[in-house]
Amino acid sequence: MDHLASFGNDPSDKPPCRGCSSNLVEPYIKCAECGPSPFLLCLQCFTRGFEFKKHESNHKYEIMTSDFPVLEPSWTAQEEMALLEAVMDCGFGNWQDVAYQMRTKNKEECEAHYMKNFINNPLFSSTLLNLRQIEEARTADTAIPFKPTDDPPRPTFDSLLSRDMAGYMPARADFMEEFDNYAEWDLKDIDFVDDDSDILHALKIAVVDIYHSRLKERGRRKKIIRDHGLINLRKFQILERRYPKEVQDLYDAMRRFARVVGPIEHDKFIESHALEFELRREISRLQEYRRAGIQSFCSAKVYERVKQVREDERRKRTMLVDVLQYIQDGRACQQWLSKQAAIDAGITPVVTTIATSATGRRCAPPLNLTGLPGTEKLNDREKELCQVVRLVPGAYLEYKQALLNECRRQGGLRLAQARALIKIDVNKTRKIYDFLIKEGYINKA
Repeated sequence: MDHLASFGNDPSDKPPCRGCSSNLVEPYIKCAECGPSPFLLCLQCFTRGFEFKKHESNHKYEIMTSDFPVLEPSWTAQEEMALLEAVMDCGFGNWQDVAYQMRTKNKEECEAHYMKNFINNPLFSSTLLNLRQIEEARTADTAIPFKPTDDPPRPTFDSLLSRDMAGYMPARADFMEEFDNYAEWDLKDIDFVDDDSDILHALKIAVVDIYHSRLKERGRRKKIIRDHGLINLRKFQILERRYPKEVQDLYDAMRRFARVVGPIEHDKFIESHALEFELRREISRLQEYRRAGIQSFCSAKVYERVKQVREDERRKRTMLVDVLQYIQDGRACQQWLSKQAAIDAGITPVVTTIATSATGRRCAPPLNLTGLPGTEKLNDREKELCQVVRLVPGAYLEYKQALLNECRRQGGLRLAQARALIKIDVNKTRKIYDFLIKEGYINKA
């Protein structure tokens, strides 16, 4: 006789008989040839030789019963299941109610059997330990703590960095606003009462299931943020800028796929493409040396130095052409040409200012912006700045965009960074920087 555990003590939990549709009571019969869904019959239908569709009365069968010992000879499998269900219903330690629900054992027998086989049993204790570790790992997904050695950013409320961090609060290891922040609103008015109809009860259950799926999505996004280290945005950007520009573009394009793979696999993917880029660039450089007839690394160093000098000269000529396109003041143009000639000759240029002292010489007049490209893109305050600083609108717009991009990347910008970025006269840089700070385009780091 084959034995198999029953579905539970409650008759309504057992599957119905395929012959008479009554709830099965152990022992009952299972056809060993019909499947994959089990074909079950009660003893009365089996003795009558009930047949249905492909099932025939001469098929092989199994007798299903739980009346056999599992852990101890005096406890059947059915009693083991009844004990576990009673402990789940009445609570651990409430042995009087557990025994009352079982009806076949007293409270001392229930307590002794449960403590011996389910608590102090080494096999079950190791299993419970693994389940506890899994539960702790699952509940840990709700918070995103930093390591004690890390110094998490603490931006002010509603600042640019705070928006970049999606409202993350390091002190609470949580977000100010959750993903799908109003998901709980759909549950606030739901109340399960006894007089609910079946349809209304099913609808309420469906709403709760939908809410659980939204919670899972919220936890999934937190897990992605935690695993990939996306909270400390500045540290993340510093690591990103170590790659060449081409690899950074690939990094930006592939960032959306980080949710598909783990952080280690994603980093390996980016590192492999960075290595491929470096190899391709090295191969291209060696091919350039070969085309130039260079056969030693010593000659390659001389070639690179001469190539850099040639690039600098070409850049100066290009800059001169750009300046001559915008400058309409002949006197200022002549001064700039004299200054560049002195720099090229290795002589410290004498700074000649148009502005005068109290002797009666006039200051330099404001720059006339009429007809200059880009003037129509400036507001009145920006036009006034360009006139006073004597900066053509096209150059101002390029400097402004460069400073805005760098401020967005860094979460703030210092004056020294602005000077290193646009590389013009320090006084002009200071005025542009102060103007953008005052107008709210950028913020200080």
